[in-house]
Amino acid sequence: MTLRIIITGGTFDKRYDAIRGQLTFKDTHLPDIIEQVRTRIPITFELNQLVDSLDMQDENRQLVLAACRQASEANIVITHGTDTMTETARVIGEAVAAGDAALAGKKIVLTGAMVPYSVSGSDALFNLGSAVMAAQLLAPGVYIAMNGRCFPWHSVQKNRSLGVFEGDAL
Repeated sequence: MTLRIIITGGTFDKRYDAIRGQLTFKDTHLPDIIEQVRTRIPITFELNQLVDSLDMQDENRQLVLAACRQASEANIVITHGTDTMTETARVIGEAVAAGDAALAGKKIVLTGAMVPYSVSGSDALFNLGSAVMAAQLLAPGVYIAMNGRCFPWHSVQKNRSLGVFEGDAL
């Protein structure tokens, strides 16, 4: 079993820039995270883009969909910003539902973080671990793994006032 992690940015990969006093992107934390957690699964990293999900447009989502289609691995985790994660999951899920042959048999799990990995108290490690496990155990399809729960792509939404994902969890 091999796994591909497609990196798109989001809060997961943001860092605090003390000079500007804001969260920004420099590079991804994923290789360091995977080394830290000592997983035994062979993982391929693909830096697709580093974008805040509020800035993610249709063309950005098409890049993510193309990466999923081109991946040779059947198990895929996508790190994504939480604000528009459900929209990207919908694009991929609809392609699977339409019978896209390049996505057949793949398990695609999107995850993210409400607090950046680089900030104390982040949920990034927990959510990533949940997504990696889900990508190994679930039936082929598209899912979101957040807050210790896993949701089918068509049955989840972000509750912005509570800062959690809700829906019909598996």
